[in-house]
Amino acid sequence: MRSYEKITALYERLSRDDELQGESNSIMNQKKILEEYAKKNHLENIVHFTDDGISGTQFDRPGFMAMMNGVNQGNIGCIIVKDMSRLGRDYLKVGQCMEILRQKGVRLIAINDNVDSFCKDDDFTPFRNIMNEWYARDTSRKIKSTFKAKGESGKHTGSSPPYGYIKDKDDKNQWIIDEKAAEVVRRIFHLTMDGKGPYAIARILEADKIDIPAYHQQKLGYGLHQSKVFEYPYRWCSFTIASILKKQEYLGHTVNFKTRKHFKDKKSKYVSEDNWLIFENTHEPIIDQETFDNVQRIRGNVKRYPDGWGEYHPLTGLMYCADCGSKMYVHRTSNYKNIPYYTCSAYTKVPCGTLCPSAHRIKAEVVLNLIQSTLQDIKKSLDEDNEAFLHSIQNEMEESEKIEMEKKRTRLTDSTNRLQELERLMCRIYEDMILEKIPNTRYEILNNQYETEQRELSKEIDGLEKAIKRYEKETNRAKKFIRLIERYDNFDELTPTI
Repeated sequence: MRSYEKITALYERLSRDDELQGESNSIMNQKKILEEYAKKNHLENIVHFTDDGISGTQFDRPGFMAMMNGVNQGNIGCIIVKDMSRLGRDYLKVGQCMEILRQKGVRLIAINDNVDSFCKDDDFTPFRNIMNEWYARDTSRKIKSTFKAKGESGKHTGSSPPYGYIKDKDDKNQWIIDEKAAEVVRRIFHLTMDGKGPYAIARILEADKIDIPAYHQQKLGYGLHQSKVFEYPYRWCSFTIASILKKQEYLGHTVNFKTRKHFKDKKSKYVSEDNWLIFENTHEPIIDQETFDNVQRIRGNVKRYPDGWGEYHPLTGLMYCADCGSKMYVHRTSNYKNIPYYTCSAYTKVPCGTLCPSAHRIKAEVVLNLIQSTLQDIKKSLDEDNEAFLHSIQNEMEESEKIEMEKKRTRLTDSTNRLQELERLMCRIYEDMILEKIPNTRYEILNNQYETEQRELSKEIDGLEKAIKRYEKETNRAKKFIRLIERYDNFDELTPTI
């Protein structure tokens, strides 16, 4: 393309922060300034490229990308902006952009900053770009400070309440129950208690033509998908189900600071649960604590599909090794009979047999039959003499729980010691690798093994600590146990709920 045929690109950008500074930064005002400058300096064949309401820290802006595409195709001979901050507020990326323009022979003019790449070198331009990024960083810091103060005061920080709640019309900081959606939430929890997994629950809700959360919220006039056209408004996914099952908001709690954003890419990243700020009993609960805890227990077991996709085994999360106190995981036979059996999770940890002397493999059916027989005997004794049974079971439970907790404490100590030992081993093999005592490949194999064991131990330690704390807080376990027994007329079939 001949030079006189090339486009003079007039680029305008306005972010939400710029709007606060008044009319001087408006798109209309920028267009007026750029057009007047182009006319005065005899720069013809003008085309506007505009990004409205988009931060300067983002460089995937539609208008900016269209303009740079024109540069790469050789169609643009000059770019005019009101000031350098219109191009962007990331000095590295703005610098890269300016280098592309130089290589392509494209003239860059920033009116208010007196920048004209064809007239002279402006040594101050890189510093100006740094200041523009500092402005974006400082603005982000101020917004975060306001956001943090709001979150620490116990107010909800999310733009929309979770599925099952809506904002109170009289007080936007307060959530009230959306009964139609809340009923679906309760159903999801109860289906989990009945042994259904997220995939199976998603298919049930889809078959019943239950609106997915985003579509339901759109119909109510809120949420992040107001303009989206839903081709499959009833197609639930297992990820959505799993997310609902983890939300402590359904207990009536406010949970703040679950995600964070960087001022440049604006992408949300999940933060560790340890950094969440939880305010209890701030709104009406949809799920009671007992149901929520049982669901977390059921889902806490990694191996949970022994009888076909989407079905929990009734013993999921309840089986612990009598020797070491570790969880027992369910497996199934590989001879197409799909017979579930349990093994100790600690036995296979490297080196095998160190943490527990045996896998303690046992068929799930054997355990279920034993539990069923025991529960039937308890029910019979309870019907015959409630008071006497309560007294005897109270003594037995206290004694057995003491023994169980001692095992858990012992296991916690062993796991903590092993975790510390792994840290020492990892330091040692790193030193050996640096000193060339072991090859890099051997180091990587050992390091990966130790890291895997570290993750498993950390997860187990967390579970043991929670179980011990729960035991120390709870009281009247015997009465609670009897109330649970009285809920059922018989125990002909054991379900995850029982």
